[in-house]
Amino acid sequence: MTTGNEPPVPAEPLPPPGQARDKRGHYITTAAHDERAAAAARMRAGNPKLTYQQIADAVGYSNKGEAWRAIQKCRQAVLQSAGAELIASEAAQLDDLFVSALEVLERDHVVVSHGKVVTGAGGEPLLDDGPKLAAIREMRMLRESYRKLYGLDQPAQVAVSGAVRYEVVGVDAADLT
Repeated sequence: MTTGNEPPVPAEPLPPPGQARDKRGHYITTAAHDERAAAAARMRAGNPKLTYQQIADAVGYSNKGEAWRAIQKCRQAVLQSAGAELIASEAAQLDDLFVSALEVLERDHVVVSHGKVVTGAGGEPLLDDGPKLAAIREMRMLRESYRKLYGLDQPAQVAVSGAVRYEVVGVDAADLT
């Protein structure tokens, strides 16, 4: 529990003096910083009994907080990478389903009744639009799945308006003044 009087903890490890910053004042990481963070993460994974101070001393961070933040950054990068791989795998499966639905859409289907092909007045088979419409519906649902997978749909906005009126029963308003 905090009392509110603690000094603020920096969100990023402090870089060596003279390191560049971006337009918003954030420190720009370099390959050397990433390699040092990866080395800290490998040390933590290889021997979980090491303290963050021991890792900081071994890798060259000035304190255990910087080592902890670097390891957390590596964990986050691994999770993001795994998430991207999962999204790519799901998208590939959706691609295969979309191609299958497209093949159904592009084929001609004949009307069959009681096991026999139904023909028109000239003897040509009648075409059935049902499978094509079902393929279109499936393709529409697959596109919706793509939008959800990639987060392209706008979040629903809820507008709340109105007022609340409280009524106290058994109290005369004149007695309150």
